[in-house]
Amino acid sequence: MRKQARKPTNSDYVFAPHERPTMPGSPYAPSHPVRRKVGYVIVAIIMAMAASLSNAIVSVNTQPLSGSMGVTTTEVTWLLAVYVAFNASANLLLIKARMQFGIPPVMRTLLWPYILLVFSELLWPSFSLAIVARAAGGFLAAGMSSLVIYNLIQVFPAKYRPLAIVFAVGLPQLATPIARLLPVEQLLVNGQQTIHMIELGLALAASAGANLVRLPPTDKVPVFDPLDALTFALFLPAMLLLSVSLVMGRSLWWTDTPWLGWALAVSVVLFFLVGFIEYKRKNPLLHLRWIGSKDILRFCIVAMLVRLALSEQTYGTLGLLTVGGLNNDQLHGLFAVILFAMIGGTLASAVLLKAPRIPYMIIAASLIIALGAWLDSFSSSLTRPPQLYLSQAILAFGSTFFIGPALLFGFGKVLEQGKGFIVSFSVMFGLSQNIGGLAGSALLSSYQVIQARAHSQSMYSHLLAGDPAVAARVQGGIASLSQAISREANVAAFNDVARLVMVIAILTAVYISYLIILKRLADRKLAQSSPTVKAAV
Repeated sequence: MRKQARKPTNSDYVFAPHERPTMPGSPYAPSHPVRRKVGYVIVAIIMAMAASLSNAIVSVNTQPLSGSMGVTTTEVTWLLAVYVAFNASANLLLIKARMQFGIPPVMRTLLWPYILLVFSELLWPSFSLAIVARAAGGFLAAGMSSLVIYNLIQVFPAKYRPLAIVFAVGLPQLATPIARLLPVEQLLVNGQQTIHMIELGLALAASAGANLVRLPPTDKVPVFDPLDALTFALFLPAMLLLSVSLVMGRSLWWTDTPWLGWALAVSVVLFFLVGFIEYKRKNPLLHLRWIGSKDILRFCIVAMLVRLALSEQTYGTLGLLTVGGLNNDQLHGLFAVILFAMIGGTLASAVLLKAPRIPYMIIAASLIIALGAWLDSFSSSLTRPPQLYLSQAILAFGSTFFIGPALLFGFGKVLEQGKGFIVSFSVMFGLSQNIGGLAGSALLSSYQVIQARAHSQSMYSHLLAGDPAVAARVQGGIASLSQAISREANVAAFNDVARLVMVIAILTAVYISYLIILKRLADRKLAQSSPTVKAAV
């Protein structure tokens, strides 16, 4: 009787030492023919879009979506909060899941429930189902982001594998300008069927690509601990409460909505419990002593500050143009410029990347962001997209020029300490980017509202009844006068937002420069003391 063909196991493969992964759960990286490398690149691009495009479409179209769903704009923001909470929490489980079960089972576990949920949305659209699908999408995005890295690692030789990380974190950043380029009226045809079809198509394409161009095998080790589930069960609701508070704080206003304060308070308590449990564990998910070390804290602060500064592009500029009466479909030229500038930033980062240059590249990115924000601070109510092409291109370039080196710096710190710290780093980097983005939008939007009120009061106090322009406005109607003052006050407030971002970016660059100088002085002091120690010995 003929024997059934057996699937090859890890022991059937022979790999060179440099082809082994840095940790269990990551694929081996042997040499591949050019055609297969092209396949890995295509699959990586598809997965990057599957991970980020659907959320980008939701985040840039909250107002139109609220109408099609029959809910308020504030209620739509639940979709963003749920996505961020699940995305930021996912790596607590996913990294260990890949170590214990391998990449294909984890990928299937992420993809097929999401595909079924999106398909269900097509058949039975509802806001409740949309929230569940966004939660699954957040988990999927975290898993897919790692798979983008793994696919691109197969493309580069060992010497240039850091470039895989630069391109892998740069690709998902392109989702937002791409989402802005999609026509709103087409997305909302027959409710949200077009959006769901995009989500479904990308998820199915990612599944097909992963099966057609398979990753090499991985090493599996048992790593899960029963307390991992408890940590996740506390961390996820803490993240959800924090995300909801940050997303809704501006629209509901912080001091007018008591439950926002309660949500923040409960999230703090839950985070404290997570910290207490992890601090007492022998094999923690989160190595709090390492996270609390100077280098990692400084890294997280810088990553969050830069991410906060980048919110000027997503909130400040678009808010300014919205005040000017423009809608999304009138801004396609601007978003095309932003898209190409992001691609340029990723390529420049890849070309210039070397380990000793990383701090200087982050300084450069901060100063580039500061320059773009400064140029934006001279806007007026007559400003239109062509006047913002340069400043927005600068900001977009700075965003993708920054994120790759920042992630590589963190990975370097992980490898210095040991492979067991990868979960801690992934969670902290995800928090700095997810919460940094939400906190940035919350800070800048709240600051804009406060400044708009201040400018409006100032303008009213300086109105002179004898001024011909004022008299003409009054004759035209009080409503017309109020509308003009509101518009100008909002424009002035958006300029204040741009100046605040410029200050934050400059202070970030100064802080990194201070850290570089501090390290050089410490190294020089150590070098000077070494001969004395040797002589004494």
